[in-house]
Order: sequence, then structure tokens, then C-alpha cells
Amino acid sequence: MFESLTDKLESTFKRLRGQGKITETNIDDALREVRLALLEADVHVKVVKSFLDSVKAKSMGQEVLQSLTPEHQFIKVVRDELVGLLGGDLHELDLKAAPPVVIMLVGLQGSGKTTTLAKLARYLKKDKKRTPYLVPADVYRPAAIEQLKILGRELELPVYDSNPENSPVAICRQALEEAKRKFCDVLLVDTAGRLHIDDELMQELAAIKDAVRPHQILFVADSMTGQDAVNQALGFDGKLGLSGIILTKLDGDARGGAALSIREMVGKPILFSGIGEKLDALEPFYPDRLASRILGMGDVLSLIDKVQQNVEQKEAARLQQAFQKQQFTLEEFQLQLQQIKRMGPVGGLLEMIPGGKKLASQVDAEKAEQELKRVEAIINSMTLQERRNPAILNGSRRRRIAQGSGTTVTDVNRLMKQFLEMKKMMQRVSKMGVRSLFSRMPNPFN
Repeated sequence: MFESLTDKLESTFKRLRGQGKITETNIDDALREVRLALLEADVHVKVVKSFLDSVKAKSMGQEVLQSLTPEHQFIKVVRDELVGLLGGDLHELDLKAAPPVVIMLVGLQGSGKTTTLAKLARYLKKDKKRTPYLVPADVYRPAAIEQLKILGRELELPVYDSNPENSPVAICRQALEEAKRKFCDVLLVDTAGRLHIDDELMQELAAIKDAVRPHQILFVADSMTGQDAVNQALGFDGKLGLSGIILTKLDGDARGGAALSIREMVGKPILFSGIGEKLDALEPFYPDRLASRILGMGDVLSLIDKVQQNVEQKEAARLQQAFQKQQFTLEEFQLQLQQIKRMGPVGGLLEMIPGGKKLASQVDAEKAEQELKRVEAIINSMTLQERRNPAILNGSRRRRIAQGSGTTVTDVNRLMKQFLEMKKMMQRVSKMGVRSLFSRMPNPFN
């Protein structure tokens, strides 16, 4: 996402940097390039005009023109305006209502409502310590009802046993009473969608709204649809009155127009962003972090959040102890790889590091994931004794491990070479601390 826009903006800033001094002329030239980049990213033309007018007005201030580093000041102006365009500060989901707090998800068919509802349920359970009750109200797609039941079992959360022969209004009304009996404090309603907005759909959604009086109505927008997502959100907001927006598929190859237009055009905050298919791939939407990523500045705060969420404290303490005692074995090596794997795709992690976007473009993410699985398979094919004492891995043992893991002896040898290099490095820099050691570790995917 945003790759093309990021590349064009970086190129524009680079040319501006070469000017030495900022003038109204070269600011106009830079803004012309920014305008083209935003339009190519499918950002709404009204949003582009308002954005550029604001950037120009602030860029012509004396603080920028007289700065020793005017190009940095200009980039700061662009970043600040991007943050404002995306919503400014973080907007958290409002749960301040008498339980069960009713949250209704709406959107067109194919936007990812059902999966998003399950992701939201997981977020509420894990991060907000709530007990959601899931309601499949899309009676036109029995598969969607069954899908939500399966996801509910995976999350160990209750799901209302919807009957496709009943009306969606009756299902939601009965589910609300059931949630009260089960002492669930949030009711999540998955509504039906259509291929396009029509009166029948809106009448049904309005009837559900009247029946259960939702505290929040969230529009699930597919980022891949660009400006169409903006038009859809406007249509739903006009009929139902939206509370907020969830952007899905932000990890895809969309140009970014929906993310950069929808907040400004609809006037409702973006609350969450979907960044993958797994149930943990839903994050609160931080405008400042996304703006930094668009400008190629990385997103270190989100990377830190991922580490804190996915690295178990006991495992981290065990690794630290192994480093300090210089007892790093293949068990610890496997533990480190599992922690990396839990944090998400390698390419996505690299993009969060300042300047890492170019590195991520040079890394074959799919190949890296395959290599990670291969390494895990090799280590899993070893005995406990072999993992703890790799020195005993002679030729016959390596052949057995290769056969058991579906790899070759060459693969096993390469892994052992990487492991030994890492162990030697640990011995050299152990006095510098664990953070320094991690920063110097070789890439296990090469």
C-alpha cells in the first residue's frame, strides 16, 4: 500500500533538497509533483486541492523560508498536513454505554465485514477485556453465518445461533436479549451487504438500527476500491449516520486514495485498519504513524507495539539469560525465529524501520517466509539433545535431519553455518547488551 505515492513523494523531496534554498517558485514545482502523486493515488480531487492550499500557505511562512534546512521544514509541513488529513489524533472506539454496548457493522458485500467483526471481537476481548456476543444477521448468505460461528469457536466467544429463515430484525432483537442473559457486555452485529447500495438494504439496516439502537455504527471500507469506498461511506452515512470507519486490506496493493480521502470527505474518524487475513490483523488507526510511513519515515512505534504484543516476557528473559551466559543453542535460535514469525510478514516489519522501505523492496518476502519455514522444519527434525548440543551433528545425523525435514544436507549445513556465525557474534558482543546483539545479528533469510 502507498508504495507508488511514497516513491513519488521521496523523489519530489529529493529534488527540492538539491535547490539549497526554498522559494515560492520551487515550492510551486514541488506541490505540482505532490498533486500528481496524490491524484495518481486516487485521492479525491477536493481533498487534494484543500491539502495543497494548506501546505502552500504554511510553507510560505518565514519559519520555513529562513530555516537552515528549509527542505526538512517543508517535509514537516507535508507530514503535519497528512496527519490532519487522516484524522489528527488517535480516535478510540467509544464503549461508554450501558451493557451490552451494541456495535453494528455495515458495508457492501466483499468488504470483509464478517472477518472484520471477528477481528474486532478478538481486539475487544484481548485488549479491552470485554466479553463480546457475536450476531450473524446476514440471512442471505448462510455461509457467512457458519463462518462467524467457526470464528467464534476459534476465539472462544459466544455466537448467536441465527436461523436464516428468520428476519434480520428478529435475529438482532432476540440476540440482544440473549446477550443480556449471558452477561455479555458488547453485542457485535454482522449485517448483510449488497453489490451496491439499494433502498431494500438501507430499509433493512434502518429497521435493525431502530430495533437494537446501536451505540456505534461502523462502516467497513475496502481500501482496494479507492474513491468508490468514499462514495459508499457517504451513502451509508446519509441513511444511517455512521460513528466511524474501519479500513480493510491496507496491506494490499491499493493506491491509498480511500485512506487519504474518506476521513476528510465523510467527516467520520477512521478507528481501525485491517492489515491481513489473520484474526490478530486489526490495529487501532494512528494517523501520525501512517503519515510517517507514507513519507518513507518508517513506523517505529507500531514495530515496538508488535514486539510487546507478540514476544512473551518469559521467552525474552530466557533469551537474555542465554546471551549473558553465552549458552545460545538451537533451542534459543528457534525461539527467536518464532518470535519474529509471530510479529508478521518480514516485508511489513522492514517497512516500519526508518529507511527500511527500500530494503523491503529488495527482499523477496515470499522467499523469506519459505526460508523461515524451512529453518523451523530442520530444527524440529532434530532431537532435544541435538538442539541443545549442535556439536554432535555429524554427517549421518545431518542426513537424517534433512530427510525428516524434507530438505537437503546442504540446507542443514547452511543453517548450521548461520547459527555458528551468530553464536560467535554473541560471544564477541555479549558485554554490549542484548539490544546491541540483536542489532548485529545476521539476516537468517540470506
